[in-house]
Amino acid sequence: MGKKVYSKPPLPFADQVQLLMSRGLAVPDRQKAATVLSQISYFRLSAYFLPYQNQKDIFNLGTTFDLVLKTYGFDRELRLFVFDCIERIEVAIRTQFIYQLATKYNNAHWQDDRNIFITPFRDRFGNTIDPFQSFQDIIQKAKTHHKPEVFIKHYTDNYGNPQNPPSWMCFELLTIGELSNLYKGLWEKDDKRIIADCFNLHHTVFQSWLHSLTYVRNICAHHARLWNRDLAIEPALLLKPRGNWVGSQYSNNKRTFYFLCILKYLMDASGQHNDFTARLNDLLSRYSMVPVEFLGIPSDGNGNLLDWNSEPLFKN
Repeated sequence: MGKKVYSKPPLPFADQVQLLMSRGLAVPDRQKAATVLSQISYFRLSAYFLPYQNQKDIFNLGTTFDLVLKTYGFDRELRLFVFDCIERIEVAIRTQFIYQLATKYNNAHWQDDRNIFITPFRDRFGNTIDPFQSFQDIIQKAKTHHKPEVFIKHYTDNYGNPQNPPSWMCFELLTIGELSNLYKGLWEKDDKRIIADCFNLHHTVFQSWLHSLTYVRNICAHHARLWNRDLAIEPALLLKPRGNWVGSQYSNNKRTFYFLCILKYLMDASGQHNDFTARLNDLLSRYSMVPVEFLGIPSDGNGNLLDWNSEPLFKN
């Protein structure tokens, strides 16, 4: 059978409101709803309809437009909270990455030694993977930019040897995704280990989590939905924690709550005295009308959510 022809016509905002009402959504203020839909597209908002529809395109009895909007607001604040945590963790990882290898090799410019990185190879798509050269290209682009960063310009104006700035300057040029790829591209497992040890993790788990941090950071940066989603890049399960962690019943690493556990673990491991648990509880209490189980918090089999606050990870 051939594919169907997409034939849905565009609808005026007022007609979009009428469509929602015809599907059982309570909309007390149609004008307000139309205004909201002119700011948040129907398609974008429709992802937040699903938990309130036991039957496709039919809203559960009593579901209101305001509830859907509050769910959207909750997701927005959740992304801001997560983005803030990732920023702090990224800075800590960047710092240890620089410090540990600069110290090990006793070289401020260790990033210019090709031997520290894996041999270039072609992936299954035929692309050349060369972490060393990719980093060198980033540095070169920064040096030749018509408006270089102040610290790059200061170095190139005042120093001729070594040709590149020291690692602690060069690392400021990297995105978290580039940082993740650089870690993956280290040749020696010992180099990976000494960095991962700073975060109480085995290096294979740390590498996986760094990849997941990149993925979720991009979700937040592009304002995509974080609540009620399966993570396309699943972080590795932490089976042998060196610090406070959660019980095995919380091991659904496809869902957002597991990632929240990762954030808390990394913030604790990096020595940040944080108010993560209090901030998360405050967010959940302010949006108590939003079904929190869709974050991926497990239940006891009788419909009662497990008390994640009592887990060792969240007690401090």
